[in-house]
Amino acid sequence: MILRSTTPVSGSLASKAAIVACIVLMAVAMPISLGTTVFATNYDARIDAARRQANTNAATAEEIGRMADSLQAELNAIEAQKRAIQAQIVQSEERRDGFIRDIKASEKKIAENKVALGDTITSMYVDSGTSTLEMIASSKTIGDFVDRQAQQTSIQNKLNDTIDTINKLKKQLQDQKQSVERELLNQTSQREQLASKEAEQATLVAETRGQEDKYRQRAQENNAQVDRLVAAQAEENRRAAAAAATAAGGGMSGSVPAGVAGGGGYPGQWANAPLNAYVDPWGLYSRQCVSYTAWKVHSTGRFVPHFGGMGNANQWPSTVAKYGISSGSTPKAGSVAMMPIGYYGHTMYVESVSADGSTITVSDYNLEWDGLYRTYSRTSAGLTYIYF
Repeated sequence: MILRSTTPVSGSLASKAAIVACIVLMAVAMPISLGTTVFATNYDARIDAARRQANTNAATAEEIGRMADSLQAELNAIEAQKRAIQAQIVQSEERRDGFIRDIKASEKKIAENKVALGDTITSMYVDSGTSTLEMIASSKTIGDFVDRQAQQTSIQNKLNDTIDTINKLKKQLQDQKQSVERELLNQTSQREQLASKEAEQATLVAETRGQEDKYRQRAQENNAQVDRLVAAQAEENRRAAAAAATAAGGGMSGSVPAGVAGGGGYPGQWANAPLNAYVDPWGLYSRQCVSYTAWKVHSTGRFVPHFGGMGNANQWPSTVAKYGISSGSTPKAGSVAMMPIGYYGHTMYVESVSADGSTITVSDYNLEWDGLYRTYSRTSAGLTYIYF
């Protein structure tokens, strides 16, 4: 199956490759000889419809995914606001607790000063019970008497002033405490509102992600349907080709057909037949990117193994590794470049590499779902190279 990506592309052929993963399903039967073939075309409309539906569902999933990302960003902003409000609440609570401590300290000071004032008043009361004549007599000098009177009055006035000052401070602290408590009420209300909004937004994000997953699942089901249809079509074509070959006296050698070459030298009998009409000697469907690259390597005299149902483009590195064929990230002329794009990936034959290794010239088939040959230059980055 070939899967079309929803990634935006530019006008160049190399960038267009980013939206196509042209890999085929593996044949379950042995390779066949290529004689006169009766091709079944009744599958084409169903395959095309399933592919279009897969692309539609994938595009819908992408759009819903972008919506979910936007909703998640809003949720993140709400959570940040909630954290900020919580930090403000903590600060306000600390200020309120500080005012409470200061008020208690002020009350303690007031109480202590009231005790001192009471002692002074008591002393003055005792002194008032003594006649002026007696007070003078008990004083060493007249000045001493005057000093005693002045000192008691001064102490009384000072204590009264201190108590008044502390009372004013206490009142100020109480007002500030009430102000902070009003702030706390407002902040707590904001936090509760944000918490409610956060819960609603989280639910919306979850529902949107669920819709995204649903459409992705539908796209996968469409792609699975395409897989089944392509496999059924190819099997029908294989049987028809085998029957035609038998009727014509041909065998089932599984060899590469001779004759007029198609695009890039690919056998014309494959290149001119409908897409997926044949299964090549390596177990790959004709006019697909993997069939072309397998043939291209084979045409240079190098060994290409039968892929035995593991020939998706993105499976090539692991499949050929079983035969001692290595892979790497360094581009080399004559290697097969595998682009891990879409569900299946895409293979290209590396015709040449620029001097600095940044650009490669490649050839391939079925880049744009049309089964056609192309050659073009593109960046060498982001590819896995298979060294046959």
